[in-house]
Parts: sequence; structure tokens; C-alpha cells
Amino acid sequence: MSLSVGIVGLPNVGKSTLFQALTKKKVDIANYPFCTIDPNVGIVKVPDERLTKLAEFFHSEKVIPTIIEFVDIAGLVRGANKGEGLGNQFLANIREVNAIVQVVRCFQDSNVAHVDSTIDPVRDMETIHTELILKDLETLERRITNLEKEVHAQKKEAVEKQTILQDLQRAMDKGISAFQYIQEHPKSKAAIEELFLLSAKPVIYIFNADSDKEAAIPAQKAKELAAPFVVMNIKEEEEKVGLSSAELQELELAQPRLPQLIKKAYEALGLLTFFTTGSDETRAWTVVKGSTAPDAGGAIHSDFREKFIKAAVVRWDKLLEAGGTAEAMAKGLIRTEGKEYVVKDGDVIEIKHS
Repeated sequence: MSLSVGIVGLPNVGKSTLFQALTKKKVDIANYPFCTIDPNVGIVKVPDERLTKLAEFFHSEKVIPTIIEFVDIAGLVRGANKGEGLGNQFLANIREVNAIVQVVRCFQDSNVAHVDSTIDPVRDMETIHTELILKDLETLERRITNLEKEVHAQKKEAVEKQTILQDLQRAMDKGISAFQYIQEHPKSKAAIEELFLLSAKPVIYIFNADSDKEAAIPAQKAKELAAPFVVMNIKEEEEKVGLSSAELQELELAQPRLPQLIKKAYEALGLLTFFTTGSDETRAWTVVKGSTAPDAGGAIHSDFREKFIKAAVVRWDKLLEAGGTAEAMAKGLIRTEGKEYVVKDGDVIEIKHS
């Protein structure tokens, strides 16, 4: 499943350093705006202790985690919706990702230039929020205009769509993003999603700060927006990459916060994980929330969706508590599910097919 998360923010806030820490890929980093022009792309493993425990229990020869694609996108400046800076390119890159991680600078450092000269995290959050909405308003205006002919012809579907889009337009004029609007008006989702609006993507905030206290004000703003966030010193996070828990303890360093970001990104994409396990291989598989057992089969192999017969399903923790597959079967913990079964996060599934 190819889903990606775009790392965005103003220039010089730590985007490329975060990307480097996540992906372990070397990229150009410099103290001037627009150091990143073409987006960098990297694959990141999703940490999951359930996968580790299953693999250890079954002594699996291979362990394969699920992954997320992260994209380091060029810095945005005020006026991007009109093409300022690398605005057009930046916004086109955002359109291609499925969720957004916005890096917000909270730290003070006179040696690192800020595009607006002063440090104001809430202002910076609002800058990108506003730029996405302004670009979306252009898209909305065009779509509403294009619907006029069908609306005049009293076509029901067109009338309903225009009503939704005009209401969204009024909300966006007040600074409400398409994502926030959909959360409040879930029935509007289908009509809005077909427009691929920039502000319809879920946002996770990363507050690049030396301490939680330094990020207290923007963190409160994120809470008001009901948006997930992580506070971290990105430079320190990069330095922790590759260190074991014992080495971190020896160096008196706190546990890394990067795993929190990876998990929040995974959740923001609306994904869940199921597992296949055994002595040969334990593997984590990704499907969208709401997927059925045949969908899970299709994630494993395209033929399994069409040739699906049934699925043997057990919770990962119940499987381990029982002492193995045979024991779980004897205790009646392994269920037989059909085509209508909706996969749950943490299921261990064996697909039966023709």
C-alpha cells in the first residue's frame, strides 16, 4: 500500500534534519531558505512491539515490519498560494501526499535564520494553515462555477454538491480547513474528497523545541485544533538514531520521540496492522481501517482477494497467551470468519483460498 506523509514547514525549521533522522538518508541541509528544492523521499519502518513479540515467540527466520513513505518538501513562505518562493512547487508536492507533518520552530538560536526574522510558533502554524486554505478556495471557486450549468438544469446530484461546496467555502473563509469541516460534516466527505483539497489532509505538528515548556503555547493551539503533535529537539533525535536503550541510559539521554511521530503518522493515514506469523516469517501488513477479510487477503497477494474462501482469525495477544496456534485452536480462540468480517488492528490472520 503506497501512502505517503509530507514533511512541511517554513524554511530552516528542521524539516530536512527530521527527514534524515527518520530515514537515515543524507540530504542537503544549510542555513538558508530553499536548501531543499526537489522533494527527498524515504521509507521508514513502523515500530511495533507486537511484531517483535510474535517473531520471538515463533522463532521466525524473517521479520518484516510495515512501512510509511516520508517526503521532505521544500519550505513554504507567506504568499505561496500566489507562487511566492517555491509556492507552486511546494503546493503541488503537498497535493501528492496523503498526510502532512508540519515542523514548527520553537527554539531560539541567533545562528539559525528565520524567514520572518522572529520566533513565533503560532504565527508559523497559521501561515501554512492559511496558505493551504487560500489555494483550496481557488479550487472550490472553479468547481462551484463548473457546476452552475448542471444546477440550472436542476440535476439533483449537482445541486447537492454545490450546496456542500458553498457551505465549505463559507467555512474556509472563516479559516476552517477542509479536514476540520469533514470531521464536523462527515456526510460531505465524498463530495469534498474528489477535489483533492490540500487542507483536507490530516496534519501532525512537530514542535522543534529544547523543552516541552518551550512548546507549551503552540501545543495548546494544536489541542484547540484537535490535531496530534509531538514535541522534540530534532537535532538531538538525529543524534540518538542507532543508539540502544542501554547506550541511551549510559549517556543519560531520554528515550527517542521519533517512534511517537511514526505511529501518529500511521494513525493519521487511517491505517491498521494485521499479522501473519510462523517459524518462516512474521510479517506486519497494512490495510485501511474498515477493510474486510478479502481486502486483507489482497494485501498479501492479489489472487487471495478473488479466491478468498474464509479466514482464521485470532488476536495477537490471545495467541501468545494461549501458548501457540494449536493451543489457541484447542481453546476456541481462533475464529473462522467470512467475507464480511472487518479486520481489527492486531489480528493474526490466515487466509484460506481456492
